[in-house]
Amino acid sequence: QVQLVESGGGLVQAGGSLRLSCAASGLTFSPRSMGWFRQAPGKQRDFVAAITWIGGGTSYADSVKGRFTISRDNAKNTLYLHMNSLKLEDTAVYYCATLTRWSSWEADYWGQGTQVTVSS
Repeated sequence: QVQLVESGGGLVQAGGSLRLSCAASGLTFSPRSMGWFRQAPGKQRDFVAAITWIGGGTSYADSVKGRFTISRDNAKNTLYLHMNSLKLEDTAVYYCATLTRWSSWEADYWGQGTQVTVSS
């Protein structure tokens, strides 16, 4: 049974930082590209960042480029999202997922999500 469990969300002031984690189990983590997505209230779920299985390739949504960094520790089966200079518009539920297709960001397994709230 595949499980992706996100953690690290919370309430932070604008300009602050958070680090999200996604622990994977029940699948072979290393060969899979992984991604982060987010969904704000009343909006569709959007792509945030992705990383190839060996970590050499990354991609970011324009809205987070230069502020967020995706990384992974294959030995720990864990994916991370380092978020700096947070803005009000970063408020959303953040999901990690295993990607089935690069650049179109199709995913098959999803975590339950972790809430990030940025306050002024």
